[in-house]
Amino acid sequence: MSATPPTMTKASTGDPGTAGDEAGLKAGLKNRHLSMIAIGGVIGAGLFVGSASGIAAAGPGILISYALVGAMVVFVMRMLGEMAAANPTSGSFSAYADRALGRWAGFTIGWLYWFFWVVVLAVEATAGAKILHGWVPAVPQWGWALIVMLVLTATNLASVSSYGEFEFWFAGIKVVAIAAFVAIGLLAVFGVLPGSKNPGNGFDLLTSHGGFLPNGPGAILTGVLMVVFSFMGSEIVTLAAGESEDPQRAVTKATNSVIWRIGVFYLGSILVVVSLLPWDSKEIADKGSYVAALDSIGIPHAGQFMNVIVLTAVLSCLNSGLYTASRMAFSLGQRGDAPKSFARTSGNGVPRIAILGSVVFGFLSVIFNYVWPDTVFKFLLNASGAVALFVWLAICITQLKMRGIILRETPEKLIVRMWLFPYLTWATIAMITFVLGYMVYDGGDNREQVLLSVLVGVIVLAIGLVRDRSRKALQQQ
Repeated sequence: MSATPPTMTKASTGDPGTAGDEAGLKAGLKNRHLSMIAIGGVIGAGLFVGSASGIAAAGPGILISYALVGAMVVFVMRMLGEMAAANPTSGSFSAYADRALGRWAGFTIGWLYWFFWVVVLAVEATAGAKILHGWVPAVPQWGWALIVMLVLTATNLASVSSYGEFEFWFAGIKVVAIAAFVAIGLLAVFGVLPGSKNPGNGFDLLTSHGGFLPNGPGAILTGVLMVVFSFMGSEIVTLAAGESEDPQRAVTKATNSVIWRIGVFYLGSILVVVSLLPWDSKEIADKGSYVAALDSIGIPHAGQFMNVIVLTAVLSCLNSGLYTASRMAFSLGQRGDAPKSFARTSGNGVPRIAILGSVVFGFLSVIFNYVWPDTVFKFLLNASGAVALFVWLAICITQLKMRGIILRETPEKLIVRMWLFPYLTWATIAMITFVLGYMVYDGGDNREQVLLSVLVGVIVLAIGLVRDRSRKALQQQ
């Protein structure tokens, strides 16, 4: 047996490749698709739904929590951008780990990432179904979950351009909504918005209710744990780049713009919320941060408006989750680490078996969520909870080795460079490790998530190591 399976492409081995050489995948994503996927990829439903609890825990200091996690994501994206610009592939960080660390590493991180997203499918389908059921109660909630899953599965099966077009509009709505919220909110903050019911006290509320850190500096770390998972998804653009018209340009642009995206959408919008209302306002706790802020200005039907935006964010996450899981399965199939059928594509360049395999697990997760929400589904949810941090950690470690490989083999491909290499890479590794350690120290659900995710990770790693050893033994015969 050869060291590289027959189905391996140049892109998946780490050698220079171009869009379209991905064994059947076609460059069906346009630059406008990639641009909007990159911009909207950092805006998850967690920003809209989960920010209120973070504000309650840390007060205005939640801005520091968002800034710390945002910086960590910026650094991780810079590292990933360096590798992806040099070698765009649908396997992204899994393929790079395969090349830099060994087949066991690519196998482990690839399957863990796939597992994370197929569980997310169930979470997002259920969240979307709750909103739709509230609007049309005649259709049961499970019926809406089924409809949402079927529609987006059909979209992904049709063509990659269908996925791109849906995501373009989903992401576009999120981006316009957040940008409008920040612009209108800042006008209200400074008291220059016509018709605003908010007194507009500038940034006085940041310190007037117990200070900037009313619950003490330690609350910043609590806030970090609450907001870190709302950033997951920013790396999707590097997977999608392998099916774009100009992958290097798309990755470079996405990597360079990640700072302002996080600054505007996360820090900007949360700054508006805590400047319009006291951090301990009952309105924020009862209505949610964004609805409460809009209500304070006097925007009519703010609750229903935000429901539409949250539904859009949920559908966007579900759409991207199915795409991402299927492309990771496709890449694993290419490298011989998943059934070979996952690497087969239809005439229009869609890995249908990989999509269907991913969505079947997603459907099962939805069923578990309705039938055994507190047992089976809770286990799946907690077992995938810390995978996002594992992925970011793997990206950092991989980049430490890939920099040397790129410089040695294709130095002209090093278009994007990680800042202050290797010091900032090591600093990011320390930050992620600290967050994982603090989750264990914090206890409760955070500790359970880390421990169960580690358990699943060890099982997948053990399988990867056994497969790697068996493969090497066959090669020596």
